[in-house]
Amino acid sequence: MWIWSKLSGAQWMDAWEDRFYGNPNTVISKLKTNKTIRVEVYTETEKEAVEIQQQFGGSIRKLVHKNWAAVTEPTRPPIRIRSSLIISGSRDEDARKKLSHEFPGRHIIQIPADMAFGTGDHATTSTCMRFLVDIAQDKKGQDWDMLDLGTGSGVIAIAARMLGARHCHGMDFDPQAVKVARRNVRRNGVNLVKMSETDVLKWSPDRQWPVVVANMFSTILQQAFPVIAEALTDDGTLIISGILKDQWDETRKVAEQYGLSFSKVIRKGKWVTACGGHFTKANKN
Repeated sequence: MWIWSKLSGAQWMDAWEDRFYGNPNTVISKLKTNKTIRVEVYTETEKEAVEIQQQFGGSIRKLVHKNWAAVTEPTRPPIRIRSSLIISGSRDEDARKKLSHEFPGRHIIQIPADMAFGTGDHATTSTCMRFLVDIAQDKKGQDWDMLDLGTGSGVIAIAARMLGARHCHGMDFDPQAVKVARRNVRRNGVNLVKMSETDVLKWSPDRQWPVVVANMFSTILQQAFPVIAEALTDDGTLIISGILKDQWDETRKVAEQYGLSFSKVIRKGKWVTACGGHFTKANKN
């Protein structure tokens, strides 16, 4: 295992996220001053690390056999999602108990910074979860299931289960992401959350879900809309994210071709997250 790393100004964080979007082996950490970030990419071979270095500069080194994910784990404060969720990068039970005492009545989700996206602090993930909290509140007392496309670390599916979903199914095409997601499911002690290695562009739904979250890069999202529309119940709610601002209009128009519309749109930084459903559902909101 090799690692490429580079220090950069914190103001360039979005740019680095854009450059390595879709690479599950990327970790971007804020240093203590909050003015500098460390960008790291883990590779299987020295050749891959050298190719990144040739393009972006920085340094490379070979990792010794140790828990490198824990060593490079960024320190970040807990993320608050409405009055319902706390997302923490901690791993141990003592930290969970401390957070439960500090934030009584909230669900505590532990998502360490492993080799997958969706630790909860990215604008796309956090906004998806805010929408999810609102949906769960509306569905309180009802039976509902949830599909999480592009699950990454599994945090959204885990959150949905804690918020009252009966069953959650997370999918990702990347085997490493699925491995991390399953680990996080076990870490957080939730059941009835399934994680599967699935390419959404080659997938045919065998059922429908009342809540679907699709947090994927817009080029993939646009290709996946036919499958997403098929997977969503007629009166279901759809959350989409992973869309850059300048790609929103195109993404929205493609969604409309498959009968999907969005009544709530949030722009945060460079990213867009939207909530809606089939035309009839979206038009009622």
